[in-house]
Amino acid sequence: MQKSIGSQNKNSFGLALGALGVVFGDIGTSPLYALRYCLDGIDVTQSHIFGILSLIIWSLILMVSVKYLLFVLRADNNGEGGVLALTSLGFPERRHRATNQPTDRRTLDTPARRTFILLGLFGAALLYGDGMLTPAISVLSAIEGIEVATPALQAYIIPITILLLLGLFGAQRFGTGSIGALFGPIILMWFISIGALGIYGIIQHPDILAAVNPIHGFEFLFHNGKNGFLVLGSVFLAITGGEALYADMGHFGKNPIRKAWFFVALPALILNYFGQGALLLYEPSAASNPFFYLCPRWGLYPLIVLAAMTTVIASQAVISGSFSLTRQAVQLGYLPRLVIQHTSSDEIGQIYVPRINWILLIGTVWLVLEFRSSDALAGAYGIAVSTTMVITTLLMFTVMRKIWNWNLALAVAVIAFFLVIDLAFFTANLAKLGHGGWFPLAVGISVFTIMTTWRQGRRLLGERLQSRTIPIAEFLQKIQTEPPIRIPGTGVL
Repeated sequence: MQKSIGSQNKNSFGLALGALGVVFGDIGTSPLYALRYCLDGIDVTQSHIFGILSLIIWSLILMVSVKYLLFVLRADNNGEGGVLALTSLGFPERRHRATNQPTDRRTLDTPARRTFILLGLFGAALLYGDGMLTPAISVLSAIEGIEVATPALQAYIIPITILLLLGLFGAQRFGTGSIGALFGPIILMWFISIGALGIYGIIQHPDILAAVNPIHGFEFLFHNGKNGFLVLGSVFLAITGGEALYADMGHFGKNPIRKAWFFVALPALILNYFGQGALLLYEPSAASNPFFYLCPRWGLYPLIVLAAMTTVIASQAVISGSFSLTRQAVQLGYLPRLVIQHTSSDEIGQIYVPRINWILLIGTVWLVLEFRSSDALAGAYGIAVSTTMVITTLLMFTVMRKIWNWNLALAVAVIAFFLVIDLAFFTANLAKLGHGGWFPLAVGISVFTIMTTWRQGRRLLGERLQSRTIPIAEFLQKIQTEPPIRIPGTGVL
């Protein structure tokens, strides 16, 4: 018994460590740029620092910890997560089949059901654009970080970035379990490092802890009007990657992801943001790059190297999430059958989809060659994720009502609370539409068109085949009136 418990604990620890490496890279690297972008064009005053920090901290708590980790992760479809998992959970015929109840297609094919499915499909399609955008901006920011230490490499930023992308996507065939085992210790070291830096900054100016009061966030939005509201588009950068926690659930399971978040990722992120804010209280000039200015000079170069490795790893969450969404779309009949390779004997969700992998690589390389800097790509970042988060919240209402059997008042109250926050982030991100935000939307619309066209084609083909099929009652009646000719012996068809 002791050996069995020890083995389970060891396996749980391994999955949590693997989840760190695969799932948390994107959201874990947000301290590199989130607070810096929030302060762009904003006076670095104590009230502004407290207000922005309060918005970031409570966004992490409410949108990631509460919404995704406590609520959304409960909505798993046979262990799988993501927007399509919510969509398939809302299919009425799935529930009828589970209970052996007869179905009536006329009652199933309703405008509400069609809207439900289309929302889920569009939300899933948007993540493919994010699957191209995140590796591009992550790897570019990594190489640009190295440029700070070695300016001679400036001319080689694009070639080095493309080589790293080739290596990253080429490693996908080994499976997320193997990749997570390699990346997990690096990401763990990253969270420990940024948490320690945060503590270092807090010790210098402990007054910053007062920013945990949400009143500071409300005051910032109220006193800064339109400009304060648009800052939410930058605050949102602190929680991008939160949707990947749900999309990647099938790779590691919900419990390892929750443990990795609450015990490692969340504390480290909050500490680091507080540390950056503490630095800015007595050194406002550090606003140009508060993350690296927070680090003592002796640790700057090792931190740059670690940040470079971590931002490359950050791409893994959306890549593996795209694989999961593709398999679900194929199973639901919204994409043609693709080669799907299972890469683990323990976790059914650990898969590799070669064709999707190389499509993402081509799109990512094009983004690097087109935008050529992480600053240029930052304008495109966030709009697809914020749209997906709105759709996820809307789909959760149906799951709460029809799957979890919540009463109407409770479901409406919970959904309305999260929807207000989601729509605020979504509206603020719309300002990025002309600065590159069109790209993930264009990819999402293209994938959405492919999915709906394929589904419609399957339906029309099924109807055509059905029209040419003799009904069973007519076939049996014909056998009675015209008995078939039988010959002795045994025949094999």
